[in-house]
Amino acid sequence: MSIPLPFRQRSRRAERNEARTDWIDERRREARMVVADVIHHSDHLLRIACNVLVRHGETPKEREDARILLVVLEAKTLGRGHHRGQDPEVER
Repeated sequence: MSIPLPFRQRSRRAERNEARTDWIDERRREARMVVADVIHHSDHLLRIACNVLVRHGETPKEREDARILLVVLEAKTLGRGHHRGQDPEVER
C-alpha cells in the first residue's frame, strides 16, 4: 500500500522542474514587458528579450513576431558601423 498523495514527499526532480518552469515564466513575462515598451529600451536589451521569446514563446505567433523584430533590429544596426556578432556591451 502506498502513502496517500497529500502526505507523500515530492521528489527533487519535481521540485526542480517546477522551479525551472516558474523561472522561465518570469523571464518570458519580463521579455514581453521589454518588447511592449520598445521605445524605452536599448537594442541590446530588445535582442535579449526577443531571443527569450523565440525560444520560450507560448504560441507560434509570439515566436514568429519575436523573430521578425530580431530581423528589424539587425537591419537597423548594420548600417551604423556595428560589426556583426559583437556584443555592444563589450564595445564600451
